[in-house]
Amino acid sequence: MDFTFTEDQLMFREAISRFLMTEAAPETLREIWETADGRCPELRSQMATQGLTALSVPEDNGGLGMGDIAWSLMTQELGYYGIPDSLADTAYVGAGLFSALNDSVVGKGDYLTKICDGELRLAIGHESSPLVADAHLAEVLLLQHGDEVHLVPSEQISDVVNPSIDSSRRLSQVNWQATPETCIASGEAGEKIWNETLNRGALSVAGQLLGLAQRMLDLTVDYSVQRKQFGKEIGSFQAVKHHLADVAGKIEIAKPVLYRAACSLENNHPLSDIHVSQARNFCSEAAALAARHGIQIHGAMGYTWEVDLQMFMKRSWALNNTWGDNIFHKARVQDYVLNSDVDLAPSKTFEEA
Repeated sequence: MDFTFTEDQLMFREAISRFLMTEAAPETLREIWETADGRCPELRSQMATQGLTALSVPEDNGGLGMGDIAWSLMTQELGYYGIPDSLADTAYVGAGLFSALNDSVVGKGDYLTKICDGELRLAIGHESSPLVADAHLAEVLLLQHGDEVHLVPSEQISDVVNPSIDSSRRLSQVNWQATPETCIASGEAGEKIWNETLNRGALSVAGQLLGLAQRMLDLTVDYSVQRKQFGKEIGSFQAVKHHLADVAGKIEIAKPVLYRAACSLENNHPLSDIHVSQARNFCSEAAALAARHGIQIHGAMGYTWEVDLQMFMKRSWALNNTWGDNIFHKARVQDYVLNSDVDLAPSKTFEEA
């Protein structure tokens, strides 16, 4: 089996990276955070023009028809550049949810087309994340009520703003009433949709955490060659080198775990849940270590507003409790390893010749 990325996937990632490098510099992000809504419609429109919002929308609705594997690359770029927008929730998680709905659902095609064109502001509320991101700007919300999927217009909800340590995240406690009119899926179909949505949300967070880890490592490496102590760059000290190497190792180990999870999800592998949770745990550990060592090497100034490191560090902390926290994802893996009938002994890993 060939696990390499296609040329189209790699070229698309490179194009998005070059675009965000120019349009999403840290000073630009700070300016966006200080606005009332904390969002930049112009930046979102430009990302839609680049094709990012069309990435996983079916071709019948004007999209590119790519899947989870392509998004495992894109979410890393969104994390690396700290994009202050729930774009992944709309263009990836939301598009996947709408695509899974029965074709008889009224407006399904229209919503997918609007996502493709970057015209839909969408918020998703799942029981694993009690606080909903960008509910204050959403035109419609996809909300969970047991096994039911509800499509709720913004005028039918009330939201209470909940401050976040990450200035780029705008969170709300959403109050709403489930009605038969807003229910668009239920029963086994609804339960399956929500499980896939949880996995896509967790995979999206994993990719962003991995991108954040790489950005924090890059910022820390840059600082270590600029900062001098005892007449030498601190990056030349053995202890600092070990810290940086530890982070780089965590990132490289997490990458194949993330890509396997994306491949499993795209191909409906029976162990998709486990693979996604493993990826989420590995990427979370990489981001946590990058933040901890980054702060150590920067010193106390790493927490301050003026230093770019704090932007990505705080975002990694905030995302770590989204779409299931570490306890939830470790429990999913633990249940499989300890409570299943699967024999994980070494003798079962390879077949005898």
